[in-house]
Formats: sequence, C-alpha cells, structure tokens
Amino acid sequence: MNYWISVLFRIIPLAMGAICLGYGWYIWDMGSDANTYVAGHVVLFLSIICVALFTTAATIIRQLIHTYSAAFKVALPLIGYVAAAIGIIGGLIFVRSGTGAEHFVAGHVVFGLGLITCCVSTVALSSTKFILIPSNSKAGPGHHPDQAFSGGMVALLFAIPIICALIGIVWGIDIVRSDETPNVVAGHVLAGIGLVCASLVALVASVVRQIQNTYSEADRRFWPWLVIVMGTIDILWGLYLLIFQYGPVTIAPGFVLIGLGIVCYSILSKVLLLALVWRHPYPLAKRIPLIPVLTALTCLFIAAFLFEAATINPAYMVPARVMVGLGGICFTLFSIVSILESGTSS
Repeated sequence: MNYWISVLFRIIPLAMGAICLGYGWYIWDMGSDANTYVAGHVVLFLSIICVALFTTAATIIRQLIHTYSAAFKVALPLIGYVAAAIGIIGGLIFVRSGTGAEHFVAGHVVFGLGLITCCVSTVALSSTKFILIPSNSKAGPGHHPDQAFSGGMVALLFAIPIICALIGIVWGIDIVRSDETPNVVAGHVLAGIGLVCASLVALVASVVRQIQNTYSEADRRFWPWLVIVMGTIDILWGLYLLIFQYGPVTIAPGFVLIGLGIVCYSILSKVLLLALVWRHPYPLAKRIPLIPVLTALTCLFIAAFLFEAATINPAYMVPARVMVGLGGICFTLFSIVSILESGTSS
C-alpha cells in the first residue's frame, strides 16, 4: 500500500468523526427544545464510532506498511474501547440525570451507539493479526498458524459483539412495549442498533476465522447473508412504522431504522469482500468499496428530503440530522473496505 494513500485512509474516519462532533455540537447549541437536544447528542456521539473505525483502519494499515509495534497493538484497540465506554456510560448518565423525554431518548440511543463502538473496537482487536489472512489464504486449509489467537481469545472476540447485540435487541424490545412516546422512539432505535451489532458479529467472525484458518465454504455463505438479513429487517421495520403506523411519534424511529439498515449494508461490503477473495480470484474486488460510497450517498439524499419536510413538520427534524451522521459513518466504512481490499488483493 502506498504510504500517502494509507495516510488518506486514516484521515477519513478522523475527518468524519470531527464533522459528527462539530455538527452535533452545533445542533445541540442551536436551541433548547427536545428535538435539538436529541439530534445534537446523537450526531455528536456518532463520532465515537468514527474513532473506533479509525483504530481499525490504523491497526490494519500499520501491518501492511510494516510500522506496527507492540505499543500500537495495545493502544489502538484500547482507544476504541475507551470511546465505547464514553458512549455507554454517557448514555446511562443522560437517562438517569434528566426527567424529560429528550433525556430518555437521547440517553438510550447514545448507549446504543456505545454498543456499536464496542463491536467496532472488537473488529480492531481481532485485526491485530490481520497480516495472517493473506498467508493463510495461500497456505490452504488444515494449516494452523502458530501466531493465531488462542481458543479463549477467540471465544472472547465472538462473545463481545454477541452480548452487545443481545443487550440492544432485548432492552429495546422491553422498552418499546410501553405506549409512551419516548419509549416508542428509544425502544425501536435501540433494538435496531442491536441488529447493527449483530451485523458486526459477522465481520468479527469473518476476520477471526480467516486468521485462525478455519474459514470454510459455509462461512462464505452464512456471514454475508446474516448481514443482509439484519440490514433488511431494519429497513423493513422502518418502512412498517412509516407506512402502517405513520404519525409524529414513528417518523423519527422509522427513518433512523432505515438509516441503520443502510449502515448494515455498508458493513456487508467488508464481510462480502473477505468472503469473495478468500482462496478465489475475484476480478471485481476493487469495485466493492463502491458499496459504502453508494450507501453514504443514499443517506445524504434521504437527509435532503427530510430537511425539506422538516420545514413543514418538525417531526422530521431529528431524522434529517441523524441521517447526515449515518452517511458519515457509511463513508468512513469506505476507507475500511478499501484497506481490506488492498490487504487481501494478493
């Protein structure tokens, strides 16, 4: 990988994180009503996902350009987990420190973003031995590399995103059983975030099993389809709310669920790339990074329509701003899948 290209791919997640941080702060400072509070907090805390994506990018790139040291092996995943802890703890504080509906909604969503960040940080942790993937692909099945993860470490890497997914889905469904407005909004979104975490289980599994050289034809089929199913559920769930339960309460969670489904399809690009190039020549591998570019544009185009709708109906204000932030997350994933393509192209 060219050094300056590697710098660009590390700048992209930091730039998107800075945009989410600055834009979220601007929205939060723009007014004192519930909509600006929720939108500002959610967009601002989307930056922690960008931080975790940066640690993933830096972990893989430094191995490819041979500048990966023991200090980076510890520091990069640790930075991601610290960002995750900020989101999880911050979300719980928002829920408990305020009595308004905006505190309840923002707190649960921010907590969910912390769960996603924890899963992405686990991708970074599982990628600390990424350099084994190209050699394992050439070595053929049956060869267990000496530098691979221990059995206990493999179990831990699988457990973290699975637990995060279960927490998001179960807690979200439990909240949404109440008919109160904040519960409906927070519950739907938190459960949808749990499905994004489930998609990241597939990414962690694909990376780990290729590092362990235990990636099989069944893995090649199962993990991409898991992400497709999770993303489709999020999108169909959002459409159901918007079509069959349309109202001021369901507008925000409906569109945010669609945005979360689009993020899942961005994650699909990474899982799909790992599956397609594993011990198979795939001439179109260089085109797969276009998937997160298209998903980012989709989020931004949807946001443009929502901004126009918000001039008439304030219920569209929050999803319009959040969709912009989700577009930034999708574009950040473009840098990650491009790095993967470079690292596995041989």
